[in-house]
Amino acid sequence: MKKIEPYYTTTEAKLALDNGGRFYNILTNANDGEIELSELSKVAGVFGEKQKMVLFLDLAIVKLSENSKNEVIQSFSEGLQKTYKKYKSASLSVLKANEIGRVSSNVIITGHPKHVDSKNDFVGFIMIPIMVGKVTTFTMIPIMDQYDVYEIRDEKTSQTFLIAHARGELKLPDSKVIVAGILKELKATKEEDVGSKKYLEAYYFIESD
Repeated sequence: MKKIEPYYTTTEAKLALDNGGRFYNILTNANDGEIELSELSKVAGVFGEKQKMVLFLDLAIVKLSENSKNEVIQSFSEGLQKTYKKYKSASLSVLKANEIGRVSSNVIITGHPKHVDSKNDFVGFIMIPIMVGKVTTFTMIPIMDQYDVYEIRDEKTSQTFLIAHARGELKLPDSKVIVAGILKELKATKEEDVGSKKYLEAYYFIESD
């Protein structure tokens, strides 16, 4: 997980995004008025993972007005427009994330995270792929074996939602944050394929004002 600094003006966003890409993107020019996928890849620090690039972008422009966001989006190349349309993040309340959040989609949630530090207080399982010979199968492991887990609380309703990020990465602060990630499915029990609920696999966050 990575803390990022959001853009506060359209000019700042375009200057950062219209960057010419990496040295081998010889057909992409900086400050030409068109933002390419390779330029977004450079500023996001992500290679080949289009969904995560869009996730970074949506959090980076979250502080802009809707008009300013649209102005930035209108500067996208045709290819980036298609990618953005496919993976555009949904900004959901904790309540709505529980109710209507779509698994495998990009989601942005705001709230106050509380670290869950005891396996005795929390039980949940995730599916991970394993190789058996040349065949990929899936097994279930406790989520806390692989992730740092938080409950993020909505200040208005006191509803909570689960946030998780890979262990060893930057921890979420004990303050209000805006978190961006991909919605995943959490199994309530290891033995039964029932009682599933959702959690957010977090990749980026900013500290909220």
